[in-house]
Amino acid sequence: MNSTRFLYSNGVVSYSDVPPVATFLESLPGAYTTTRTHENGTTLLFWERHLKRLSSSARILVNSSPHLIFKANKINPSFSPPVSIISSLKWETRIRSLVSNSLNHVLPIALEERSNGEELAVTALVSGDLEKLKAMENVANYDDGVFQFFDVHLHIGSYVPPVFGIEENGAHLALVGRGRDFSDAKYSDWVRLRKPLEKLRPHSVTELLLSNDGDRILEGCITNFFVICQMDKSGAEGQYLNDYDNAYSVEVQTAPISDGVLPGVIRQLVIEICHIKGIPVREVAPSWEKHQLWEEAFVTNSLRVLQHVETIKVPHPWESLESKCLEGISWIEKKFQQGPGIMTKIIQKEMMERASREGHWLKESV
Repeated sequence: MNSTRFLYSNGVVSYSDVPPVATFLESLPGAYTTTRTHENGTTLLFWERHLKRLSSSARILVNSSPHLIFKANKINPSFSPPVSIISSLKWETRIRSLVSNSLNHVLPIALEERSNGEELAVTALVSGDLEKLKAMENVANYDDGVFQFFDVHLHIGSYVPPVFGIEENGAHLALVGRGRDFSDAKYSDWVRLRKPLEKLRPHSVTELLLSNDGDRILEGCITNFFVICQMDKSGAEGQYLNDYDNAYSVEVQTAPISDGVLPGVIRQLVIEICHIKGIPVREVAPSWEKHQLWEEAFVTNSLRVLQHVETIKVPHPWESLESKCLEGISWIEKKFQQGPGIMTKIIQKEMMERASREGHWLKESV
């Protein structure tokens, strides 16, 4: 039995020959979300938020980009699902039920097999089955059978979270490509689309950043991106943070959803935390031209949660990326202080407190 990876697909649990999660996602179209267990496998991080985002992603794909949730080679360009599917009031409830039932079957097995000190990375994928959908075309009432054309897959693998605060666990970033063409939903085909960017990854870089103009940084390939930036003291009256003892005030910046970034679960939590703590936060793409004002930076996703940034490399000039050859690119590097900064620590501390409060307690459901 392979104790490191498990796959549950439509009622069948696989224990051996389960591929890495990236390979698994490349093999099937669909909407997906990834989170992990927390506190020694006792809870799932922000599971309710992930289910809501997964349901929303599936609805968006069926409605506006069905080729990203159904197999593209079986769909003609004029394909559109029945209106009664899109408008079903049971959409979120049924998606949640399908995924939760699958989770309850496979997660106890994975928890039993995991090694001491490990957490579990959990990826849920909802994929459309066009043949099942076609079989329903003559069914008069879709209300109860509307979700029978979905396949639910759960990929579970072991994961050892990096310890926050250790210098060696910082992220090293490089700006290498343009932003997503479609960011409204989280879909599996992005794993394939981002592959060409890997050819431009400099040595020791742990995450790749995206920008459409070489200045305004949108996000990472698998993370959202934040900076803590100096802001004009004259425009910051009443917004100072007592914990951040410095001669100037700062604000948290991250690109807005309207710029074409993925609406990450942890991204939204950072914004909520900043509002609650009275930390100035602005949804604006951080400008590389002003990187001398950046005091701290961090990236977020549901596995790393929040990871401080050690270095950022940006190509000079931006157009040199067009060569698509790593050897032909010169880099300008921004270095931050060693280890997470004061503001990053404040946000991280509150984030983990929220994780404990909002965690999905597994012992009650599996």
